[in-house]
Amino acid sequence: MTNVAQARFNMVEQQVRPWNVLDTQVLDLMQAMPREVFVPNDYQTVAYADIDIPIAHGEVMLAPKYVGRMLQALNIRECDTALEVGCGTGYVTALLSKACRQVFSVDIHQYFVDTTAANLKTQGIDNASLETGDAAQGWNAHAPYDIIFISGSSPILPETFQKSLNRGGRLVAIIGDGPVMQATLITRSAVDEWREERLFETEIKPLLNAAKPNRFVF
Repeated sequence: MTNVAQARFNMVEQQVRPWNVLDTQVLDLMQAMPREVFVPNDYQTVAYADIDIPIAHGEVMLAPKYVGRMLQALNIRECDTALEVGCGTGYVTALLSKACRQVFSVDIHQYFVDTTAANLKTQGIDNASLETGDAAQGWNAHAPYDIIFISGSSPILPETFQKSLNRGGRLVAIIGDGPVMQATLITRSAVDEWREERLFETEIKPLLNAAKPNRFVF
């Protein structure tokens, strides 16, 4: 086993699995996907470390255990159509693309769209459609979706996202204000009904133009 392969194995077995990620589909996906391809050159030595990795524009790649836990919560099926808000360098895009039928990924930065396109090409992934745009308030261009993965945080989650889910659709997002935010799973159980489950606490940068609650000013 090469050093990189050993590091990937250690990531899955020592970081992701102990964080209560037991879904074999998710573990196998993360074991097979070369994370180092999606990590900037300056951070190659920590490609498999248990940290958020800076990429560009003040953004980060989420630590592997967070990605694993959020993917597990989505319970992805091969027939699913996914929306990803914020593609970054394409790591989550690639994992989603390997797991479901079609991925629509939107990022406000053209740099990330171009970087993701190049990285996905190295993996032979061709079922991801990349678009440049501001999806912080929702992205109905290809709705309804079976799953939605929102990579940045949002103080409040616009209802647009929930309403763009198919019945039975699942959404994961990190919601709230720092220093404590909640990674949350939302499932559309009926036309006008949604279930919410809190997954874990963390803190990450909000999406640009993320929705904010109205606050009283005294």
